[in-house]
Amino acid sequence: MAGSLKTIDLFAGCGGMTVGFKREGFTPVLAVEWDRAAASTYAANFGEDHTYWGDITEFPDDAIPEANVVIGGPPCQGFSNLGSKDVDDPRNTLWKQYLRFVQVAKPEVFVLENVERFRRTSEFQLLLAEADHGMIKDYELTHGVLLAADYGVAQRRPRTIVIGSRIGKIDLPMPTHGKVPGIDMQPWETVRSRITGLPEKPDQVDMPQSQATFFDRQIPGVFKGMDLHFARQPRPLSLERYDHVPPGGGRFDVPAHLLPRCWAEKKTGTTDVMGRMRWDAPSLTIRTEFFKPEKGQYLHPQWDPFDPSKRVNRVITHYEASLLQDFPPDYLWCGSKVQIARQIGNAVPAGLAQAVANHLRAALA
Repeated sequence: MAGSLKTIDLFAGCGGMTVGFKREGFTPVLAVEWDRAAASTYAANFGEDHTYWGDITEFPDDAIPEANVVIGGPPCQGFSNLGSKDVDDPRNTLWKQYLRFVQVAKPEVFVLENVERFRRTSEFQLLLAEADHGMIKDYELTHGVLLAADYGVAQRRPRTIVIGSRIGKIDLPMPTHGKVPGIDMQPWETVRSRITGLPEKPDQVDMPQSQATFFDRQIPGVFKGMDLHFARQPRPLSLERYDHVPPGGGRFDVPAHLLPRCWAEKKTGTTDVMGRMRWDAPSLTIRTEFFKPEKGQYLHPQWDPFDPSKRVNRVITHYEASLLQDFPPDYLWCGSKVQIARQIGNAVPAGLAQAVANHLRAALA
């Protein structure tokens, strides 16, 4: 039956969840994404024929196909001050759209993913209310925070996962990896397992000049693999700062005379900025601005305490970031540098999606 299982991917981004579900034999029949660059990347990898680029609110009910599973993560902007929990509040539009697709497609299961803090927000309470007596009252919910590293992803990225089922309660998948592996559990994957062997000094500072056409419009692309392995050109002062940061270190390892004033006056917090990854540990969360070392632990892990010539003083490349997000090495990308970085950072790690898909496939068999 696995080959016949169909998915609808809402707020699909560049396709991280679909990568994982396809690995487990699911077939995407519809993807909806409003960002043109992300939708183009999705279409380049999975086909334009089932990819809808546009406003989800304008997608008609009669065009929604049947599916076994609906997947996706509605954005949660606009809900932080929603104290009234009013289900008719206009800020709930995107959530109601996700539930509208579930109502029409009638999947056996839906999977909703979001940030770690999602379960502490008012929109999560709205979701529970809809499951109790509203649009998804036929579905039983299971929810929790899963750490991507516990499912074979070389990244310590926590995500809230909600599984809604109308075929009986489905628990969250059990971890397959651990920091301290136990019986039937593998050790965490590491940065080394994903990016070792790539050129430490990329020979390019930009992507190739090429254009692709998706949705009858041109867009930079299609790029693949080493096209995304390009370097930045930091200032000498920045390189001097990088040189002082060991694996696992950060801004507190930079000598005082090299610190910008904002860091010199801030003695606590933001410990991971200007941070360097460790070869033999998962990375921290890959965010949308991973190409800026002042935003997190994004310096390349290679650093020798005794030989400065054996230090790689640069941030990870777009290609390395995509591999740490568990995208295939030959994945195709469309958009500008910034647009592709946003796609990578916003994606669900494919390995985490695959673990959920594998778990659901057994339940749907």
